[in-house]
Amino acid sequence: MTVFLCGETVDDIFCGIYDAWMSRLGHEHVRLELPGGDRELFSRYRQADLDAGKAGKVADSIRQKLGETVYETVYQALLSWEPGRADGAYRFLVHAFAVGPRILDMLQIPAVYEIFRLTRNVSRERHQYVEFTHFAQMEGGILIGKIRPKNDVVTLVAPHFADRMPEENWILYDCGRKKAVVCQTGRGWVVVSADSRQWQHRLEQATDEAAFAGLWKTFHNAIAIEARANYLCQRNMLPLRFRPLMVEFNQYCLSEE
Repeated sequence: MTVFLCGETVDDIFCGIYDAWMSRLGHEHVRLELPGGDRELFSRYRQADLDAGKAGKVADSIRQKLGETVYETVYQALLSWEPGRADGAYRFLVHAFAVGPRILDMLQIPAVYEIFRLTRNVSRERHQYVEFTHFAQMEGGILIGKIRPKNDVVTLVAPHFADRMPEENWILYDCGRKKAVVCQTGRGWVVVSADSRQWQHRLEQATDEAAFAGLWKTFHNAIAIEARANYLCQRNMLPLRFRPLMVEFNQYCLSEE
């Protein structure tokens, strides 16, 4: 077995798919893995280096031969946090290039169902952060929001707020991955790395959150009916991992915990 090691981004995984496919070793004799896994005896390991040309060829092949819907499905699945997503996408594409765009209807194939499962989980979390994310205003009128998703959904959440707030300058910060979406009025949005000291200093600047958090908590407590409190149902509807970012449960803080 030959194992191709690739990075965690979509482009890194596309490069791994390209190298594994072009190795001509046979699909049953290759596997893709992400960094950090345990190495197996008697397996050969190859590093798939990031190359924009290779990633572009894989993306173009999927779009041209399988269609935009299949490409979006694969792309979204690769935003999952699960370590098996790279090899899962490779197995899916082996079947997809054999049968064409109708592959999405073949959920009886394990590789297709796996991609469907990953895509569904990513889409569900994207929807949750669209609902739960809120913004505070920094000096200069810039709005900033903070999320900590399990999946890499910041690029899926951003279009919603770009559509809702076209006249605002805002930042959506993924504090787990330390990257941000920056949107400027009339210029669209871009994804940037936000792990530098300058970025962290910017993110820790004061906002208007404190002025409104107390009012919102008072309102939230005033309309609550204690006799009807159902904390088990509440946890089912609102997972605990979202609560550190919500004013109703904790003081909102833009700095790292």
